[in-house]
Amino acid sequence: MADSGARRQPSFTKVDQLRPGTHGHNLLLKVVDSKMVLQRGGGPQGRHMRIAECLVGDETGIIVFTARNDQVDVMKPGASVDLRNAKIDMFKGSMRLAVDKWGIVKAAESPADFTVKEDNNMSLIEFELVTVVE
Repeated sequence: MADSGARRQPSFTKVDQLRPGTHGHNLLLKVVDSKMVLQRGGGPQGRHMRIAECLVGDETGIIVFTARNDQVDVMKPGASVDLRNAKIDMFKGSMRLAVDKWGIVKAAESPADFTVKEDNNMSLIEFELVTVVE
């Protein structure tokens, strides 16, 4: 099987299409707000740990994004960001967007040209795990 060298264009997802337990999402978002929730200095191994909760969104809605370490630097309010291979984590029954080591968080090449729809917060929808007996 020969590789033609042509890369497949990523398909982008909108915030209102995100569902619990899904992964592999590519999104172009704007950062609405960013709040540092944990900052731990270098311990005996010299590792730093930073976690910020960021409100990000597009023209369909907003969601909380959990930024870790170097991702925190990219997530500045007003910035346009490109998330690749993002996943949905559940925290206390609500959805959180995250990108682990298999994904990419980077500043968008050009500023996003949409207005964020802030009245549709997907992280405020509470989900309940239900076991179905057949």
